[in-house]
Amino acid sequence: MGYVDKTLECVECGTSFTFTAAEQEFFDNKGFTNEPKRCPSCRQARKEQRRSSQGGYGGYGRREMYPAVCASCGKDCEVPFEPREGRPVYCSDCYAQAKNQAPT
Repeated sequence: MGYVDKTLECVECGTSFTFTAAEQEFFDNKGFTNEPKRCPSCRQARKEQRRSSQGGYGGYGRREMYPAVCASCGKDCEVPFEPREGRPVYCSDCYAQAKNQAPT
């Protein structure tokens, strides 16, 4: 399919911007069916606004952390899940060390 540069109008600021043939091909390859509604600067501003309001990290916000004691070294630590009785919890150092030693 032949792509041709298109001039679109931003719904945020009303300025015209170019939806290039390369961008159209990229959108098509990704399976996107809608054309962009915002100019690149408004898209970036919206992305920054979402990132700051959600605490970053793709919308997950800041995770609640739970206190725990490492089953390997006994050090106090925090983990992003609620520890359960009878299940070992490891500090980040011991977890990384165990992960590196695990057979592949």
